[in-house]
Amino acid sequence: MDGTLWVFGYGSLIWNPEFPVAERRLARAPGWRRSFCMRSIHHRGTEQDPGLVLALDREAGAHCDGVAFRVAPGAEAQTLAELRARELISSAYLETTLPLETAAGGLDALAYVIDPVHVQYCGGLSLEEQAAIIARAAGGRGANRDYLWSTTAHLEDLGIADPELAWLSERVRALCRGDAATI
Repeated sequence: MDGTLWVFGYGSLIWNPEFPVAERRLARAPGWRRSFCMRSIHHRGTEQDPGLVLALDREAGAHCDGVAFRVAPGAEAQTLAELRARELISSAYLETTLPLETAAGGLDALAYVIDPVHVQYCGGLSLEEQAAIIARAAGGRGANRDYLWSTTAHLEDLGIADPELAWLSERVRALCRGDAATI
């Protein structure tokens, strides 16, 4: 092993990695789907009023497209410490290494996936339920809706289609305008 550290971004890491990046590659994680399946009690919500954040949820036949980041040489230890402080704040994520597919070939990357037995796991919420939560919640890193909108915009900029996030973005905009009509 040469000490190279790759990190898979599928949510806010795409637009806010907060570590020095030497290289970016579009990447696919087979067997996982991006989902608002984690209640956020710190960053995008509170314990009294949880928000939702994205997580990788295991699903046979699914895949999640995102970005593989190669951490700048020499910054691996600091990056790992900072990622753990950010992502493992409540232990709802599990730190793992995932095989990713990229146009330049396969690679293994550090990723944070949901622990499906953790109390913050909330897989199975309808899109309408997700939209209602995201429209109102806020936490230490800001409004839940801003997290959704930033992630959706950056995925679109990268050419990554995510129909659920696109629908949620529009629905949350409607809810924030006070438009109760179904989109």
